[in-house]
Amino acid sequence: MAEARDRSRWGILGGIFDPIHYGHLAIAEQTRDALDLSGVLFIPAGQPVHRETPEASAKDRLRMVELATADNPRFAVSAMEVDADRPSYSVETLEQLTADRPEDEFVLIMSAEAARGLPSWRDPVRLIELAEVAIVPRLGYDEISRDWVDEVFPGRQDRFTFVESTHLGHSATDVRERVARGASIRYLVPPAVESYIREHDLYSNKETDGADDRPAV
Repeated sequence: MAEARDRSRWGILGGIFDPIHYGHLAIAEQTRDALDLSGVLFIPAGQPVHRETPEASAKDRLRMVELATADNPRFAVSAMEVDADRPSYSVETLEQLTADRPEDEFVLIMSAEAARGLPSWRDPVRLIELAEVAIVPRLGYDEISRDWVDEVFPGRQDRFTFVESTHLGHSATDVRERVARGASIRYLVPPAVESYIREHDLYSNKETDGADDRPAV
């Protein structure tokens, strides 16, 4: 008889990733290390519901995430939201993950900015039942307090963890705008992502609306 598998805890980092950059990777790695997670699963949004339509296609965004995470054996990538023919709601993604991987537990990684908007997400109470929430700071945004969590989700502080991470000022908006004006994006994104952007002529000569990338959702 096969031995039962030990339960594993996986971080979930969702987002538009238009494009993925070193800020995303640093948050994922530092949260994995701080919480001793088995790994981090990156899930690019197929059809974002809270943000403007991405400039790069879902296929291109997915491929850039695959390239950016390829050198870290603790990182994995899922195309489940890209492949789904529906808007990308985190609670539905977590419902599917828990059904597909009942032996695993999940920790949703999100910035303080994203956490502020959590009450407006689809079925947030169910979401925090399906996954713990790890909140990381984001440069330029107020930090979340435990008092705020207790006010918004009374009695559920046990589902929230606060992770200290490097305060990087990276943003996908900045990367896109730099590409559009022909400026360097070296050291903002991994070399493989930079090459992919150049080879596929992404973000070149395109107007940007100033909206930032969706934080980890």
